Amino acid sequence: MLVEARGLTKEYGEGTRVVEDVSFAIARGETLGLVGESGSGKSTVARMLLRLVEPTAGEVRYDGRDLLAMRAGELRAMRRKMQVVFQDPFAALNPRMKVRDILAEPFAIHGERCDRARLEQMLHEVGLDASALGRYPHEFSGGQRQRVNIARALALRPEFLVLDEPVSALDVSVGAQVVNLLRELQQRYGLTYLFISHSMPLVRYLCDCVAVMKRGRLVELGTCEQVCDSPRETYTRELVAATPEIRLNAAE
Repeated sequence: MLVEARGLTKEYGEGTRVVEDVSFAIARGETLGLVGESGSGKSTVARMLLRLVEPTAGEVRYDGRDLLAMRAGELRAMRRKMQVVFQDPFAALNPRMKVRDILAEPFAIHGERCDRARLEQMLHEVGLDASALGRYPHEFSGGQRQRVNIARALALRPEFLVLDEPVSALDVSVGAQVVNLLRELQQRYGLTYLFISHSMPLVRYLCDCVAVMKRGRLVELGTCEQVCDSPRETYTRELVAATPEIRLNAAE
Protein backbone atom coordinates (compact mmCIF):
# COMPACT_ATOMS: atom_id res chain seq x y z
CA MET A 1 0.00 0.00 0.00
CA LEU A 2 1.25 3.48 -0.80
CA VAL A 3 -0.79 5.39 1.81
CA GLU A 4 -2.07 3.98 5.10
CA ALA A 5 -4.09 5.66 7.83
CA ARG A 6 -4.31 3.78 11.12
CA GLY A 7 -6.62 4.89 13.90
CA LEU A 8 -6.53 8.57 12.95
CA THR A 9 -8.17 10.77 15.57
CA LYS A 10 -8.37 14.55 15.86
CA GLU A 11 -9.61 16.49 18.88
CA TYR A 12 -10.08 20.22 19.25
CA GLY A 13 -10.62 22.03 22.51
CA GLU A 14 -12.12 20.16 25.45
CA GLY A 15 -12.19 16.67 23.99
CA THR A 16 -14.26 17.59 20.93
CA ARG A 17 -13.51 14.86 18.41
CA VAL A 18 -13.97 15.76 14.75
CA VAL A 19 -12.36 12.52 13.55
CA GLU A 20 -12.30 9.28 15.53
CA ASP A 21 -10.36 6.08 14.83
CA VAL A 22 -10.29 6.24 11.03
CA SER A 23 -8.29 3.56 9.21
CA PHE A 24 -7.91 2.78 5.50
CA ALA A 25 -5.23 2.12 2.88
CA ILE A 26 -4.73 3.20 -0.74
CA ALA A 27 -2.83 0.99 -3.16
CA ARG A 28 -0.35 2.55 -5.57
CA GLY A 29 -2.08 3.73 -8.74
CA GLU A 30 -5.58 3.46 -7.29
CA THR A 31 -8.21 5.95 -6.14
CA LEU A 32 -9.98 5.90 -2.79
CA GLY A 33 -13.18 7.93 -2.63
CA LEU A 34 -13.79 9.55 0.76
CA VAL A 35 -17.44 10.50 0.98
CA GLY A 36 -19.87 11.92 3.50
CA GLU A 37 -21.96 14.99 4.24
CA SER A 38 -20.45 18.37 5.05
CA GLY A 39 -18.83 18.33 8.48
CA SER A 40 -18.25 14.58 8.49
CA GLY A 41 -14.49 15.02 8.88
CA LYS A 42 -13.36 14.24 5.31
CA SER A 43 -11.11 17.25 4.83
CA THR A 44 -9.62 16.90 8.32
CA VAL A 45 -8.61 13.33 7.48
CA ALA A 46 -7.00 14.51 4.25
CA ARG A 47 -5.05 17.22 6.02
CA MET A 48 -3.79 14.71 8.58
CA LEU A 49 -2.58 12.46 5.76
CA LEU A 50 -0.55 15.39 4.41
CA ARG A 51 0.53 16.54 7.88
CA LEU A 52 -1.08 19.90 7.37
CA VAL A 53 -2.95 19.04 10.58
CA GLU A 54 -1.32 16.97 13.33
CA PRO A 55 -3.41 14.00 14.52
CA THR A 56 -4.28 13.67 18.20
CA ALA A 57 -3.72 9.93 17.80
CA GLY A 58 -3.04 7.38 15.10
CA GLU A 59 -0.49 6.72 12.37
CA VAL A 60 0.09 7.76 8.77
CA ARG A 61 2.45 5.64 6.69
CA TYR A 62 3.63 6.55 3.21
CA ASP A 63 5.24 3.75 1.23
CA GLY A 64 5.92 2.03 4.54
CA ARG A 65 7.50 5.08 6.21
CA ASP A 66 6.07 6.72 9.33
CA LEU A 67 5.08 10.19 8.14
CA LEU A 68 4.33 11.49 11.62
CA ALA A 69 7.83 10.66 12.85
CA MET A 70 9.54 12.68 10.10
CA ARG A 71 11.45 15.83 10.98
CA ALA A 72 11.23 19.02 8.96
CA GLY A 73 13.89 18.12 6.40
CA GLU A 74 12.48 14.67 5.72
CA LEU A 75 8.95 16.03 5.53
CA ARG A 76 10.00 18.74 3.08
CA ALA A 77 11.47 16.12 0.76
CA MET A 78 8.36 13.96 1.14
CA ARG A 79 6.08 16.84 0.13
CA ARG A 80 7.41 16.50 -3.43
CA LYS A 81 5.55 13.19 -3.54
CA MET A 82 2.26 14.43 -2.05
CA GLN A 83 0.18 17.32 -3.34
CA VAL A 84 -3.36 18.64 -3.00
CA VAL A 85 -5.98 20.22 -5.24
CA PHE A 86 -8.46 22.27 -3.23
CA GLN A 87 -12.18 22.82 -3.71
CA ASP A 88 -12.20 26.53 -4.58
CA PRO A 89 -10.21 27.09 -7.79
CA PHE A 90 -9.99 30.84 -7.27
CA ALA A 91 -9.08 31.02 -3.58
CA ALA A 92 -6.26 28.52 -4.17
CA LEU A 93 -4.50 30.88 -6.60
CA ASN A 94 -2.71 34.09 -5.64
CA PRO A 95 -4.60 36.82 -7.56
CA ARG A 96 -1.46 38.99 -7.72
CA MET A 97 0.63 36.33 -9.47
CA LYS A 98 0.61 35.50 -13.16
CA VAL A 99 0.21 31.86 -14.11
CA ARG A 100 3.89 31.52 -15.02
CA ASP A 101 4.83 32.53 -11.46
CA ILE A 102 2.17 30.28 -9.92
CA LEU A 103 3.50 27.28 -11.84
CA ALA A 104 7.14 28.12 -11.14
CA GLU A 105 6.58 28.51 -7.38
CA PRO A 106 6.88 24.80 -6.45
CA PHE A 107 10.25 24.63 -8.18
CA ALA A 108 11.47 27.76 -6.36
CA ILE A 109 10.37 26.35 -2.99
CA HIS A 110 12.52 23.28 -3.61
CA GLY A 111 15.48 25.27 -4.98
CA GLU A 112 15.04 24.24 -8.60
CA ARG A 113 14.94 26.19 -11.83
CA CYS A 114 12.12 25.88 -14.33
CA ASP A 115 12.34 27.21 -17.91
CA ARG A 116 9.50 28.40 -20.11
CA ALA A 117 9.40 25.15 -22.08
CA ARG A 118 8.62 23.20 -18.90
CA LEU A 119 5.89 25.67 -17.93
CA GLU A 120 4.32 25.40 -21.38
CA GLN A 121 4.43 21.61 -21.12
CA MET A 122 2.66 21.79 -17.74
CA LEU A 123 -0.15 23.82 -19.28
CA HIS A 124 -0.41 21.51 -22.28
CA GLU A 125 -0.85 18.53 -19.94
CA VAL A 126 -3.99 20.06 -18.48
CA GLY A 127 -5.43 21.34 -21.76
CA LEU A 128 -4.41 25.00 -21.59
CA ASP A 129 -2.55 27.09 -24.15
CA ALA A 130 0.92 28.59 -23.54
CA SER A 131 -0.61 32.08 -23.80
CA ALA A 132 -2.05 31.49 -20.30
CA LEU A 133 1.39 32.02 -18.77
CA GLY A 134 1.12 35.80 -18.95
CA ARG A 135 -2.39 36.04 -17.51
CA TYR A 136 -3.79 36.45 -13.99
CA PRO A 137 -6.25 34.06 -12.30
CA HIS A 138 -9.23 36.43 -12.64
CA GLU A 139 -8.89 36.22 -16.43
CA PHE A 140 -9.88 32.54 -16.45
CA SER A 141 -13.11 30.64 -15.98
CA GLY A 142 -13.55 28.40 -12.93
CA GLY A 143 -12.71 25.27 -14.91
CA GLN A 144 -9.58 26.85 -16.36
CA ARG A 145 -8.46 27.99 -12.90
CA GLN A 146 -8.87 24.45 -11.61
CA ARG A 147 -6.72 23.22 -14.50
CA VAL A 148 -4.01 25.68 -13.40
CA ASN A 149 -4.31 24.29 -9.86
CA ILE A 150 -3.90 20.75 -11.18
CA ALA A 151 -0.89 21.76 -13.28
CA ARG A 152 0.74 23.31 -10.21
CA ALA A 153 0.00 20.21 -8.12
CA LEU A 154 1.72 18.05 -10.76
CA ALA A 155 4.73 20.35 -11.16
CA LEU A 156 7.17 18.20 -9.16
CA ARG A 157 5.79 14.91 -10.47
CA PRO A 158 4.17 13.69 -7.22
CA GLU A 159 2.92 10.16 -6.70
CA PHE A 160 -0.09 10.96 -4.51
CA LEU A 161 -2.75 13.66 -4.92
CA VAL A 162 -5.45 14.64 -2.46
CA LEU A 163 -8.40 15.95 -4.49
CA ASP A 164 -10.55 17.83 -2.00
CA GLU A 165 -13.92 18.19 -3.77
CA PRO A 166 -12.11 19.52 -6.87
CA VAL A 167 -15.23 20.01 -9.00
CA SER A 168 -17.92 20.95 -6.46
CA ALA A 169 -17.50 24.68 -7.23
CA LEU A 170 -17.89 24.09 -11.00
CA ASP A 171 -21.00 23.56 -13.07
CA VAL A 172 -21.79 19.98 -14.06
CA SER A 173 -20.43 19.97 -17.63
CA VAL A 174 -17.19 21.72 -16.70
CA GLY A 175 -16.81 19.48 -13.67
CA ALA A 176 -17.19 16.41 -15.91
CA GLN A 177 -14.37 17.66 -18.12
CA VAL A 178 -12.09 18.17 -15.12
CA VAL A 179 -12.88 14.70 -13.76
CA ASN A 180 -12.07 13.21 -17.19
CA LEU A 181 -8.78 15.12 -17.14
CA LEU A 182 -7.94 13.74 -13.70
CA ARG A 183 -8.64 10.23 -14.93
CA GLU A 184 -6.39 10.71 -17.97
CA LEU A 185 -3.56 12.11 -15.86
CA GLN A 186 -3.82 9.19 -13.45
CA GLN A 187 -3.52 6.70 -16.28
CA ARG A 188 -0.65 8.59 -17.91
CA TYR A 189 1.47 9.01 -14.78
CA GLY A 190 0.33 6.17 -12.54
CA LEU A 191 -0.95 8.58 -9.89
CA THR A 192 -2.60 7.59 -6.63
CA TYR A 193 -5.63 9.66 -5.57
CA LEU A 194 -7.64 10.37 -2.46
CA PHE A 195 -10.82 11.79 -3.97
CA ILE A 196 -13.03 13.64 -1.48
CA SER A 197 -16.59 14.15 -2.60
CA HIS A 198 -20.25 14.09 -1.64
CA SER A 199 -21.24 12.88 -5.11
CA MET A 200 -21.65 9.13 -5.42
CA PRO A 201 -21.80 9.20 -9.26
CA LEU A 202 -18.40 10.92 -9.34
CA VAL A 203 -17.03 8.37 -6.90
CA ARG A 204 -18.46 5.50 -8.92
CA TYR A 205 -16.81 6.85 -12.08
CA LEU A 206 -13.35 7.64 -10.70
CA CYS A 207 -12.70 5.43 -7.68
CA ASP A 208 -11.58 1.87 -7.03
CA CYS A 209 -12.57 1.83 -3.35
CA VAL A 210 -14.86 3.96 -1.17
CA ALA A 211 -14.70 5.02 2.47
CA VAL A 212 -17.89 6.53 3.92
CA MET A 213 -17.69 8.93 6.85
CA LYS A 214 -20.42 10.09 9.21
CA ARG A 215 -19.84 12.45 12.15
CA GLY A 216 -16.11 11.83 12.19
CA ARG A 217 -16.24 8.04 12.01
CA LEU A 218 -15.73 5.61 9.16
CA VAL A 219 -19.01 3.70 8.78
CA GLU A 220 -18.40 1.74 5.57
CA LEU A 221 -15.34 0.73 3.53
CA GLY A 222 -15.12 -1.46 0.46
CA THR A 223 -14.71 -1.62 -3.30
CA CYS A 224 -16.63 0.91 -5.35
CA GLU A 225 -18.95 -1.82 -6.59
CA GLN A 226 -19.66 -3.08 -3.08
CA VAL A 227 -20.35 0.33 -1.55
CA CYS A 228 -22.21 1.95 -4.44
CA ASP A 229 -24.26 -1.04 -5.59
CA SER A 230 -24.77 -2.99 -2.36
CA PRO A 231 -24.26 -0.62 0.59
CA ARG A 232 -24.58 -2.18 4.04
CA GLU A 233 -25.28 1.01 5.99
CA THR A 234 -28.51 2.98 5.87
CA TYR A 235 -26.49 6.20 5.76
CA THR A 236 -24.61 5.03 2.63
CA ARG A 237 -27.86 4.04 0.94
CA GLU A 238 -29.18 7.52 1.66
CA LEU A 239 -26.07 9.10 0.10
CA VAL A 240 -26.46 6.98 -3.02
CA ALA A 241 -30.17 7.79 -3.31
CA ALA A 242 -29.71 11.51 -2.67
CA THR A 243 -27.22 12.14 -5.50
CA PRO A 244 -28.66 12.44 -9.02
CA GLU A 245 -26.87 10.73 -11.89
CA ILE A 246 -24.64 13.01 -13.98
CA ARG A 247 -22.99 12.67 -17.37
CA LEU A 248 -19.25 12.13 -17.09
CA ASN A 249 -18.31 11.50 -20.69
CA ALA A 250 -18.52 15.15 -21.68
CA ALA A 251 -16.27 16.18 -24.55
CA GLU A 252 -13.09 17.87 -23.39
